[in-house]
Formats: sequence, C-alpha cells, structure tokens
Amino acid sequence: MEPFRKLAIVALVVALVIGNEVMVSNSQTVCNITVAGLMACKPAVSPPNPVPPTAVCCSALSKADLHCLCSYKKSNVLPSLGIDPNLAMQLPAKCNLPKPNNC
Repeated sequence: MEPFRKLAIVALVVALVIGNEVMVSNSQTVCNITVAGLMACKPAVSPPNPVPPTAVCCSALSKADLHCLCSYKKSNVLPSLGIDPNLAMQLPAKCNLPKPNNC
C-alpha cells in the first residue's frame, strides 16, 4: 500500500506542476481558494524561512473554506509540496482570521 501512496503523491505533484498555469487561468479552486491564492500563501508556509503572509494571501484565505483546508493538515500531500502543516495552521491567525473550530 505504501508504494501506491507514494505514486499517488508523485502523480498529484506532477499534475499540479504541469497543470498549474491552466488551473490558474481557469480559476479552479481548492476549498474555495484559487490556485493563485494558494501559491500566494506558499512562501508563508514553506520552511526553513517562512515570510509573513502577503495581503494577497490573506485576502484569498479570507474567502477559503477553512474547515475544508483543515482536512489536509495531517495529509502527506502538504509536506511533499514543501508546505509545513504547522505553519499552515498558523496562517489564519497571522491574517487576523478566526481559527476554525475543531481544526
């Protein structure tokens, strides 16, 4: 089962990299946040030296379904994309947004 999981993660990463421009132009969303919004937030959640979230990131995050995003916090997908789940969980507070309950 572990090799299948790794293959699925690799396939997801490849799909995101290859389709990134198409997804952004089509304004596709993940948990009500556009891919462009997700990319705007990536520097704030990427180790080793995360930067404060930008206004663009916080604006995108304010429209997001935070409960939906919480479902990814224990996923292996985030670390495979260079995202630290702990930093990601701090992002709402850094953007002065309420942290979702039970997250």
